[in-house]
Formats: sequence, structure tokens, C-alpha cells
Amino acid sequence: MKAVVKKKVGKYEVGRTIGEGTFAKVKFAQNTETGESVAIKVMAKSTILKHKMVDQIKREISIMKIVRHPYIVRLHEVLASRTKIFIVLEFVTGGELFDKIVNQRRLSENEARQYFQQLIDAVAHCHSRGVYHRDLKPENLLLDSQGSLKVSDFGLSALPQQGVDLLHTTCGTPNYVAPEVLSGRGYDGAAADVWSCGVILYVLLAGYLPFDETDLSTLYEKINVAEFSCPYWFSPGVTVLLRRILDPNPETRIKIDGIRRDPWFRRNYRAVRLKEDEEVNLDDVHAVFNDIEDAFVTEQSEQKENGPLIMNAFEMITLSQGLNLSALFDRQQDHVKRQTRFVSRHPAKIIIATIETAAESMGLKVHTRNYKTRLEGVSTNRGGQFAVVSEVFEVAPSLFMVDVRKAAGDTLEYHKFYKNFCAKIEKIIWKPKEGSGNTALLRTMTC
Repeated sequence: MKAVVKKKVGKYEVGRTIGEGTFAKVKFAQNTETGESVAIKVMAKSTILKHKMVDQIKREISIMKIVRHPYIVRLHEVLASRTKIFIVLEFVTGGELFDKIVNQRRLSENEARQYFQQLIDAVAHCHSRGVYHRDLKPENLLLDSQGSLKVSDFGLSALPQQGVDLLHTTCGTPNYVAPEVLSGRGYDGAAADVWSCGVILYVLLAGYLPFDETDLSTLYEKINVAEFSCPYWFSPGVTVLLRRILDPNPETRIKIDGIRRDPWFRRNYRAVRLKEDEEVNLDDVHAVFNDIEDAFVTEQSEQKENGPLIMNAFEMITLSQGLNLSALFDRQQDHVKRQTRFVSRHPAKIIIATIETAAESMGLKVHTRNYKTRLEGVSTNRGGQFAVVSEVFEVAPSLFMVDVRKAAGDTLEYHKFYKNFCAKIEKIIWKPKEGSGNTALLRTMTC
């Protein structure tokens, strides 16, 4: 019988997994000294060394420390145990901007402009520090509890090398990448980021991509000549600005200063007030990476009885915006996030068995361990991997929450998957009736 392990890393009590990628997991955690919620990106040293990623990860962490800004996810500190590296980040509770677009189909021009203004402020700050993001897209734009933008995921960011003006690595998501990046020739990181910002603005206003083809060669052809059209509801002002941003020639493409002077952009624009420049200390980064075997932090484990992880009331509250937990119980809503949850009153083993059966019927490979199930298949859109992770948590006696999140693949594809998946497991999803005591149950869980 295996035990469930609850960990403490330094002063942080580590909880559930809230994100999962090829090389890292992101865990929810709480600072036991201040009570502050944080997200901890956990990476195995063996993986970093095996894939020769030491310089890349060190660069990503250093960049996030350099670019401190109200519209950029904040990096607090970096820690290491004998086997792992822990990157402690600001915990952002408002979800992805992508989810808001899917939910509303498209945003109003005023709302889109507000997010675009915040995005341009954040990107301009990065560029002023010599940092180019290179993977700007709605999925890397988070929202905080106040609805303000938070740029994340600097894994592909670049700092200019001394004496080198152009970047040469082709990276990013194809639909958002500038034509000069796809060409394989050297490119200006600032101009490439501006192009991606233009594609994001288009998606916010239209609800779909300006360049979107299943065949990559056709997609590249359209991007290379900026072959796109603006729908009828775009105002003349934003149409003119988009044409200047999505200019296939990086030499004549509008720059950030030009965007900030644009009449459409300036409407209701309030430049963010930055605090005085903080002294950025990279000592913890150097300590972790200069000698990857040193600078250890205490990593403690507490053994618990075998069974699903128990989620306490504090964690339940932090799953939602504010104190509104209704999203955990309402599975009839159309809004499907990249990370989605539902509640069940069936035993945990029945939940797992039902998930496995549904996944197999959808042609997915299934791997289950300790009440966590990974579903894997081939992405229909790009021919790469598609993967989903589900995990069962006990939130009260005979009441379980199932957390489902995309681990690999396209987010739009995940939205389609989840709706189909929920239809197949509908019998285990609890849908409380109006006035059935749901309010009292929530009150019990949050006491």
C-alpha cells in the first residue's frame, strides 16, 4: 500500500499540481511565514542536465527577475534540493486570457483595447531591459483577480548577445510568429514581438486567428505576405493599426513607440505607474546553477494514508476567483478552460474507472497512478502529441473534485475534447439541484 506524500520545500507547503509540461510541473504552494499563495515550478536536475538545459533555464529565471512589471508574472525566488530546482512564482488566479476569448466568443473593442494597452506596456518594458519574449500568444497571457493582464512563460525569451543585433532561432507558435522568423534569416526580436502583439489584438477582436491553415506550408505562405482580412465589425481605426502592425516587412512595420502614439491605442489609455527601479539580485540564481549540486533547501515529506489527496478549504477557495465556488459545481456552462474541474459523489475508484473507459473509447492511451490519470493521443491539428491529466481530490466525506488539465497539444483541441469527454462521463458528474443544500455544503467546506 503506497502512501500519499505531502511536501514542504523550505518555507513553502506544497500542494496540488496546477500545470504540467514536458520538463516541469507547476505546484500550488503556500508561504508558511506570510500565508501568501505562490506557484512553484518544479524541475528535476537530472532532466535539466540530461537535455543540456542548464543555460536555458538559468536564462529564463534571470530574465523573469530582470523584467519586474505590474503586467508580468513576478518571480519571487529560486531554491534547490539535492534532486530538484524550485522556481517560486506569483500565483495568478484569474485564468488565461484565452479562456475569456472562448467564453465571450470575442471581446468588445474597448475591452480588447484595454488588454492590448497592458500587453504593449509589458512588452515595451521587456524591450527596455533588452528582453524579447518570442512566444507571445493568448495562452501565455494570464489574468489576475482584478482582471489585469500578466504576461507569463519566458521559456523562449532571448537576451541580445554582445555585438549581435539579430536573433537567429526559429521559435514560437506558428500562427503568431512573424514572417522574418519563419524565413530562418536573422531577425529583430522587438519587431517580431510587435507582430505577435498584432495577431493577439486581432484574435481578441475577431475570436479567431488572422492566419489559420491546417497545412503548415499554406499557413507560412499567408503569413509571409500578410494575407488576412478584417471582419466588418472592426472599426476603421483598429483596421489601420493592424495593417501597420501586421506588415510583413520588419523594416517598415510600426514600432512600439508608434503604437503608443496611435489615436485608436491612446483612447482611454492610462500608462502604468512603475515603482522606482528595484535592485535585482541574482545571487539565488547563481547559487542554484553555478554549482547545480549545491545550495540545497530542506525538502520534507509527510506520509499519509493511501487514498486521494485531501484538499482543504483554503485550497478550494484559491481555485476560484474570490469566494465564488459555483464554477466547481456547474458543469452546464459553455465556458471550458484549459484547466477544468467537476465534482462527483461516486467513490474515487469508480471515478478513475469511468475516466479510463471514456478515454479508451476516444482512442487515447491511459496511464493511472495514485489517483492521477494521464490520457495521451495524437494531436489532430499539428500532428504532435495531445495529452490530458486528470486528478481526483477528496474535498469532503463522499465528495470528490476531479481536476482536468491540458498537458500537451492545442488549447482549442482541448476545448473540443473536454466537451466530448464530459458527455461520456456524465453519469459520475454531480449536478446539485437548486435549493438542494449546496450553499450549506459550501459553507461547511469553507469553515
